[in-house]
Amino acid sequence: MNSTIAMITFRSMLGRKRALLLLGLPLILLVLAVILRLVGQNDLDVSSDVLQRFGLATLLPLLSLIAGTGVIAPEIDDGQIMYVLTKPIPREVIVLTKLMVAIVLVTVFAVVPTLLAGLILIGTTAQVTPALTIGLLVGGIAYSSVFVALGVASRNAATIGLLYALVWESLLGSFAPGAKSASIQQWSLSVTDSLTGASSIESSVNLTASVTLLIVVTLVSAFLATFRLRTLPVANAE
Repeated sequence: MNSTIAMITFRSMLGRKRALLLLGLPLILLVLAVILRLVGQNDLDVSSDVLQRFGLATLLPLLSLIAGTGVIAPEIDDGQIMYVLTKPIPREVIVLTKLMVAIVLVTVFAVVPTLLAGLILIGTTAQVTPALTIGLLVGGIAYSSVFVALGVASRNAATIGLLYALVWESLLGSFAPGAKSASIQQWSLSVTDSLTGASSIESSVNLTASVTLLIVVTLVSAFLATFRLRTLPVANAE
């Protein structure tokens, strides 16, 4: 990991308009949690559903998309990546640094707010909040790796990623039996399900398969991002 690249990337991500999105979405979840707590609509089933649908199914993929593509795609589009590629820095170090920045952003703006929302709603009842927090964390790592790879591979990374998150993950991944087995959201839900006994948290995907696929997708995506960056001519970034 390169600290200079990490600092520049953090500054770039937190200094742009997308920072408002990083802040806005988790704030909505926290406000919703407070309102539900105040009006007494925070029983286990309702709270679990809110945390699952808003935190895991909406907040996590969208913020992972913003962070994952944002840490590298804009630099490729405007040619700034040229200055990094001309330095004696291994491509895998560049990718790893960008990925770590994306993971930190997802943790801060998606995982932590969901944890706080869960504590506001139900505390640690039935271990739903800790279980969802771990589920979001492992899912966020996989999402970030996929979206960083997409940001390196395509100039339309944000559009493709949004279609993936909304169509495949939210629609097909929730309802189509076959698609569930190929959904990061469902794999994360499987991890969550294994850590809580709450009946409101349930996944139809096998835990062993889910953990294996999360690891494989994360590693393969990082490898593909590195390979693509190695084959990216400096001239293309000008």
